[in-house]
Amino acid sequence: MSRRTDRLGELFREEISKLLQKGLKDPRVGFATISRVDITEDLSYAKVLVSVMGSDKEKRDTLIGLKNSAGFIRQFLGKGIKIRKIPELSFVLDENLEHAMRIESILAELKQKGEL
Repeated sequence: MSRRTDRLGELFREEISKLLQKGLKDPRVGFATISRVDITEDLSYAKVLVSVMGSDKEKRDTLIGLKNSAGFIRQFLGKGIKIRKIPELSFVLDENLEHAMRIESILAELKQKGEL
């Protein structure tokens, strides 16, 4: 990714996070955090990585709610960010936080047993 797409990705992340803090009208969207936005060089597509706290059903529902709200989110971005083309948004579950927490718990367990 270029510096421009990196900067735009960070800007998109901030703007979408603001929108989530204000609250979308979709009741399916639970406690979600935007971890990263990857934008293609031609600004056609943006992959929005979302961390969701909760059960698997809550995660699925949140992703469905975000996907259904993608048009509204694009419209919100178009008003807040002055660029010619707002990319198509695709929301993907980011499991890095859960993975890191799992590794942390395994390491703590090993340390407690004296194996580390």
